[in-house]
Amino acid sequence: MAAVDAARARAQAVLRVRGRALGVAALPAALAVVLFAGRFTGRIGAPGAADAAAWDAARWVVGGIAVLVLLGTWLVARTYARAEPPRTPAVPIARSAAPELYRQIGELAERLGVPAPSGIAITPDCDSWLEEVHRPGRHPVAPAAPVAGEVLSGAPDRAVGTAPVLVIGSPFLWWMRAGELRALLAPVVAGTAAAADPEIAAARRFLRGLDASLGEPRRGPAALLDRITKLLLGACREHSAELERAVAAAASEQAKAVDYGLRIAAQEQVGLAYAGWDRLLTRVALPAWRLGRHPAHLNAGVVAALTELSRRDRLADGYETRLGDRPACDLLEEPGSVDAAVSLLAAEVLFGEPFGTAGTGWRELDWADYPAEVVGLGWRGQADALRAVLGEGAPEQAAPALHLVLARLAEGAGEPLAAALAAHLARTAQVAPPLQVVRSGRDLLVDHVTALVCLAAVDTGLGRPGMDWLDGPVLLLGGTRRPELAALVADAVEQGKDAPLRSWLESAGLRLAGPVRL
Repeated sequence: MAAVDAARARAQAVLRVRGRALGVAALPAALAVVLFAGRFTGRIGAPGAADAAAWDAARWVVGGIAVLVLLGTWLVARTYARAEPPRTPAVPIARSAAPELYRQIGELAERLGVPAPSGIAITPDCDSWLEEVHRPGRHPVAPAAPVAGEVLSGAPDRAVGTAPVLVIGSPFLWWMRAGELRALLAPVVAGTAAAADPEIAAARRFLRGLDASLGEPRRGPAALLDRITKLLLGACREHSAELERAVAAAASEQAKAVDYGLRIAAQEQVGLAYAGWDRLLTRVALPAWRLGRHPAHLNAGVVAALTELSRRDRLADGYETRLGDRPACDLLEEPGSVDAAVSLLAAEVLFGEPFGTAGTGWRELDWADYPAEVVGLGWRGQADALRAVLGEGAPEQAAPALHLVLARLAEGAGEPLAAALAAHLARTAQVAPPLQVVRSGRDLLVDHVTALVCLAAVDTGLGRPGMDWLDGPVLLLGGTRRPELAALVADAVEQGKDAPLRSWLESAGLRLAGPVRL
């Protein structure tokens, strides 16, 4: 295919850059060999000749330069060999833990006429790809990173290790049906053909070694290594991009022979899974992570969230009918255990260490316990932050009474309170950079006043904390949601119109005068 030929041509261009670098490194040594050979044959600076002394000096100078260059070349190659490419956080799946999944991927590779992936791993992300295996200090078991014998030494490139690992996004496994997953992974698995091509594999090893060696800027003589690496990467940049583009085109073309129609339909599910996963993380998981709890079954939650969406949204009509087909997660022997491992990894990667757990680490959370352990505690934490900002002289274990908060908002204090709250949270709250959504102080104040209202409803016994798969923490009054509350609080915060909110609170039977317990 034209795409395969284009990929090989780009790989050869990358290898020529490597060859030229090797040639430059070997030039002083070659010149030294010529000069010393001329001395022993009597053709260059023969003993007794008038210019013998000058040629002897040249020989030793060139020889010294050659030794330094060769030593530098060895150090550079050694650095590239030890440089480990960044690894994607993923949960490896043994063949015994998913024999049906391995069998399906193996049959798919056989239909495509490509090598099967050497392993399978699952990552908390909405994507799938092939990842090369790297073992520092040894010949790579897959075309992922260079070794000293290949980066600059010109060693043969014909030995290719085992196939790369197939990394599958966990939301796909739980939301996709088994047939949809097979169709979706066909272009990814087809990429193992490029990994088995000797020239493409060698070019990728060289490039990944260069990338991996660039870390923190080096100082002193070691800074020369960074300059060399950047020069080589600059010379290969265009070839590298075109190489990967051609490889992707070849894999896509090859995959057209397998489940092409089903893959078109499955692509619609990719966007839906991504939206559900993102919403679950930001609206449902993040409040739990902030309290040191990690939901143990995030992927099962994605299915619940998207099923709920199919009931609410006309755009999702028909998606629920798919649930009668076999889900791809059934290809795992123990889906629940895998879900728990991936869910913990998601908390560690997307949030980091839990805040205020005194070194105890993450606490596992079942969805059934979410309202009590996350929603209620979260509301109390928000009410406490509001108490710190308002400074109304309330007792330490109580938040300000609702009527005091509403009075401040009616006075037009919304903007200064919002600014003070934003500053307070910036000092005290732990953030999750990968999931951080930029929110204004006004939005934060709306959330915190809403939390105070919800807490007041719980204290009076009229309400209880609940969880919505799409919106996260919610207040249940009489067992049902009251979605109009958010708009009423927003009007009070943004425009100082507290009368509609007061009327709503009174009609719901909530007290305005007493302080809210924390």
